[in-house]
Amino acid sequence: MAGIKALVGLSFSGAIGLTFLLLGCALEQYGVYWPLFVLIFYILSPIPTFISRRLSDDDSSSNACRELAYFLTTGIVVSSFGLPIVLARTTTIQWGACGLVMTGNAVIFLTILGFFVVFGGGDDFSWEQW
Repeated sequence: MAGIKALVGLSFSGAIGLTFLLLGCALEQYGVYWPLFVLIFYILSPIPTFISRRLSDDDSSSNACRELAYFLTTGIVVSSFGLPIVLARTTTIQWGACGLVMTGNAVIFLTILGFFVVFGGGDDFSWEQW
């Protein structure tokens, strides 16, 4: 039952984050949808961690594959926070939309982190339970 509660909580927080992202798109007078390009970063961010957990067998504190995955994930996350700032500086979107998109980014990435904490920690985790 605890897994269901965590899954419902994570889906609720993901919905809140996507709501902030869509509000950032709707803030413009004519509906500029450039901030939706951060969805690409949401999809790409967990991929290096999935690959490194699949390839690394040992659970040592320092693993080159896992460290590279953390580095790539950090670059993807920083890029997703930088894109709205660049769009706002070039007056493609308004600064209010930039703030809403960055709030949505924070909520979505905390949701992704929560998924890894809740569902990816133990050895008893299996993808077959889905």
